[in-house]
Amino acid sequence: MAQSTAAPTPTTQILTPLPLRAIAPWAVFVGVLMLVLLYFVGAEQGVTSLVSGEGVHEWVHDARHLLGFPCH
Repeated sequence: MAQSTAAPTPTTQILTPLPLRAIAPWAVFVGVLMLVLLYFVGAEQGVTSLVSGEGVHEWVHDARHLLGFPCH
C-alpha cells in the first residue's frame, strides 16, 4: 500500500513593528549621508567649496552630469 503523508502546514509568524527609537538614528544617519553626497556632487565647486583644488570636482564630474548639475 502507498503511504500518504499530509503536507506540512506553514506556520504564521507575527511580525512586531520596530519602535521608532530603533529606526530614528539610522534614518538620521542616512539623511545626513545623502545631504553630504548631494553637496559633493552638486555644489563642491566655486565659492561654496570646502576642499581646495579640482580633485573632488573631477571625482564626481560624471555623476554631476548624470544628475543634471551644470559644471562648466
